[in-house]
Amino acid sequence: MFRLLPSIPPECANLLNPSNLNLFFSLFILAGILVSYLPQHHRIISRGTAEGISPVFLLLGVTSGTCAFANILILSNGVLACCGKGIGGFNCFAASLGVAQVGTQWCSFGVILLLFLIYFPRDVVPAPTTSRFTMPKTQSALSVAILCVAHLVAVAVVTFYFSLLSPPASYPAHSSTSISPQLTAWANFLGLQSMILASLQYIPQLFTTWTLKHVGSLSIPMMCIQTPGSFVWAVSLASREGTKWSSWITYVVTGVLQGTLLIMCIIWELKDRKERKEMSGGENGAAVEGERRPLLASEAS
Repeated sequence: MFRLLPSIPPECANLLNPSNLNLFFSLFILAGILVSYLPQHHRIISRGTAEGISPVFLLLGVTSGTCAFANILILSNGVLACCGKGIGGFNCFAASLGVAQVGTQWCSFGVILLLFLIYFPRDVVPAPTTSRFTMPKTQSALSVAILCVAHLVAVAVVTFYFSLLSPPASYPAHSSTSISPQLTAWANFLGLQSMILASLQYIPQLFTTWTLKHVGSLSIPMMCIQTPGSFVWAVSLASREGTKWSSWITYVVTGVLQGTLLIMCIIWELKDRKERKEMSGGENGAAVEGERRPLLASEAS
């Protein structure tokens, strides 16, 4: 048993002396989240095109991430408040890793949206194909970015409103009751909204990949890391102080759906490799070159 220092409130006592195993596990997940997105970022940049990535997939993914990040920020308010009550920098760092994980995931997915805008194909003359799929228009890509920003602003405004509407009473800072009932209900709504958006997120991407019959700019290594990582992350969040089911259920749902997309991409990739061995070049070469004219590239280039 450790002895509490007078300056540390009793409600923050459980944040002292965090488990080294849990700390290592949390840091491992944080690093894994960051590393898992790098193959996707690299693939879009190296190919010079965002071909094959659904703009609706990105819209739902970013808005889902916004809701998830706002959810855990609200529910972790009591835990984060202990950082200013003498628990020490190391203990504060350990206690805030759950928020850092969700925030890193949100920012990393946001980078995919940014790269999608930068490398969005324009003036493309598609190769002859039997598919009815058509490339999204430039206006669609810009509309996705605007909607994502508008959603972020709306979530921030409503969260700020509820935080002022009914200030929390003197509840234990480490419990879910450290915030007002209105804010708790809003946090749960955000978690539910995040789960619904994340569930719908993969439907347009599954349709796009199935229709194109190839992987495009999607990264298989990213999905290989993230699919099992989603379930590990969900377990980690569920075991943290201040979180509820609404904070981790999203990652269970996305893990299942992303696994389905991964299987589909592996099937098409193996088929493409087999076809590339049988013949090189072809009509698709011209289409790919056309796709590599990025949306936000300077006219001089």
